[in-house]
Amino acid sequence: MVQLCANGGRDAADGAVVPLSPEALADSVAGAVAAGATDVHVHPKTPCGRDTLSPRVLAATLGAVRARVPASVPVGVTTGAWAEPDPAARVARIRSWTVLPDHASVNWHEPGAEETAAALMERGVGVEAGVWSGTDGAARFLCSPLGPRVLRVLAEVTDTGPAPARDAARALLSTLGTAHGRPVLLHGEDAGTWPVLRLAGRLGLPTRIGLEDTLLLPDGGRAASNAELVTAGLEEWASARRGGV
Repeated sequence: MVQLCANGGRDAADGAVVPLSPEALADSVAGAVAAGATDVHVHPKTPCGRDTLSPRVLAATLGAVRARVPASVPVGVTTGAWAEPDPAARVARIRSWTVLPDHASVNWHEPGAEETAAALMERGVGVEAGVWSGTDGAARFLCSPLGPRVLRVLAEVTDTGPAPARDAARALLSTLGTAHGRPVLLHGEDAGTWPVLRLAGRLGLPTRIGLEDTLLLPDGGRAASNAELVTAGLEEWASARRGGV
């Protein structure tokens, strides 16, 4: 599985290539799915470009994206604390959603993670447990009674240097152990994106790629689209799996 992370916390300052509106996201996601992405993670945005859990914005974003991709492709969203810092308000937002994503990420180191995950599960939304390196997320997740019920674990390496990112990735995987028996998706960010993706390939683990994690291709050139990143990601993952990089 290669998940597309289409836009993340990026905004207009990162360039016109980053999709922000529902229509731009739909176009970008459709291209990336055609390039081989099998799962989608997006950050719905307000008109001013801020991440939001608003039911109105969520419905518009999911509707636009789902109209452009096959029904077999799951579409998920973020529930990051930056979109709604108050845990109780975050849960209330989730309970107010009129259109549901297939899954939503919950960062386990954030306050209110357990309550957020429980609210999603109550509504039948799959939970991606975001476990970041450099936090207590792994320890908290391994102690969680909800751990065995999550859809998957997103093992996110926050170290951005190529060598430190690889080391942090291996340490994070070691700490997670069997991860409650759930699948683990391994990914990095910024300069750590491609080294961690290649490690995922060598280990045969699912991964993700997209403009949320990096604006650059493996050769350092600027990516023109999410589709271009997905194409490169699939090539790098497969080559690493074969032992080529």
